[in-house]
Amino acid sequence: MFDASQAKRRQGPRGHFDLPLLIALVGLASIGVVMVASSSISVADSQHIGAFYYLKRHLVFLGLGTVLAGMAMRTELKFFEKRAFLLLLIAFIMLLAVFVPHLGMRINGARRWLNLVVTSFQPVEAVKLILVAYIASYLVRHRESVETRFLGLIKPIMVAGLIVLFLLAQPDFGSATLMIAVTIAMVWLGGARPLFLFLMGLPLMPLLAIAATSESYRMKRLTSFMDPWKDPFNDGFQLTQSLMAIGRGEWSGVGLGSSVLKLSYLPEAHTDFILAVIGEELGLAGIVAVMGLFALAVGRGLYLGLKGVEIGQRFAGYVAFGLSLMLGLQAMVSIGVNLGALPTKGLTLPLISSGGSSVLLTCAMAGVLLRATFEINRALDARQQNQRMPAAAVADAHAAVAATREREREAVTA
Repeated sequence: MFDASQAKRRQGPRGHFDLPLLIALVGLASIGVVMVASSSISVADSQHIGAFYYLKRHLVFLGLGTVLAGMAMRTELKFFEKRAFLLLLIAFIMLLAVFVPHLGMRINGARRWLNLVVTSFQPVEAVKLILVAYIASYLVRHRESVETRFLGLIKPIMVAGLIVLFLLAQPDFGSATLMIAVTIAMVWLGGARPLFLFLMGLPLMPLLAIAATSESYRMKRLTSFMDPWKDPFNDGFQLTQSLMAIGRGEWSGVGLGSSVLKLSYLPEAHTDFILAVIGEELGLAGIVAVMGLFALAVGRGLYLGLKGVEIGQRFAGYVAFGLSLMLGLQAMVSIGVNLGALPTKGLTLPLISSGGSSVLLTCAMAGVLLRATFEINRALDARQQNQRMPAAAVADAHAAVAATREREREAVTA
């Protein structure tokens, strides 16, 4: 666990959390609170559960998520590194548990939630963090094998593939695609040869294509994505409403709280399509601000991850890589769906969309990411201190020689 006294010693290396990353994450969460309040009022009112029901719920989970983030920021990453395999086993148990009668919940035809009596929990949100920790641990333990051998890639790809199979059985095609993308990216950043990754990915491509076209609703998503205006009141309804909302916002938006499309026209206005409400109320300026904050957070995470690998903090570096990619790719998919650049995937906008377990675990991931920056910065400070020590030792030696000569001159004079 984190030792506060060690970090505060004047003579020892002192770590610090990356300030630009922290500002970006807090900024995204703050925008989320405002936009959940704006986008969910009409939804809650139509369900007769109180106009601010979803806002209050979002604030509760955001508060709990902040506590989790604080705990993660005070926990040494060695805790996750040493227990990576145990955490992976827990992840598989949770993914299997959704198929257990009475424990798993079926909502809108999908088994993605666990019934915890007082609330529901989506295991895939925890699995995202666990997968990153496991892959990072594997890359540290099998560095040479990953960099030089084709067989060194089989185990992490197989683990990710097994998780994907469980997700497709739920079904959750969006999260499955995200897991594969992050795994391949982490292994590549870990030093794997691009040719090996290409050969490893060849059999996955037809499998993902079959999964994408095997269900009729997925095919409808693809066809409606290509031309949503062909059937704007049925298959293309979500996308056309989203595009109309963003179009109404123009450059500066119609004003906070003044969205029309959120009034029972735009489906999932407070979750999957919250960016469309941002575009309508805050305009292109609001969308660019959100994208800028995500770019800052992901960019700082990747930059510090690279620094961590360079100075030998490989686990912290790979964790920073993985969590930054998980955050960035999910945001990119959600933004792409809202803008009509990608088919509908059912992924929320991290730290902004209303949610329960998604908000909770995204905050936890943010806390682990910040912890990784702390440990990387602490190692950088230690390295700088070690580089300064020889110069200081030479200066001390010169001072000692000068003092000795001064004493000798004084003795001769006396």
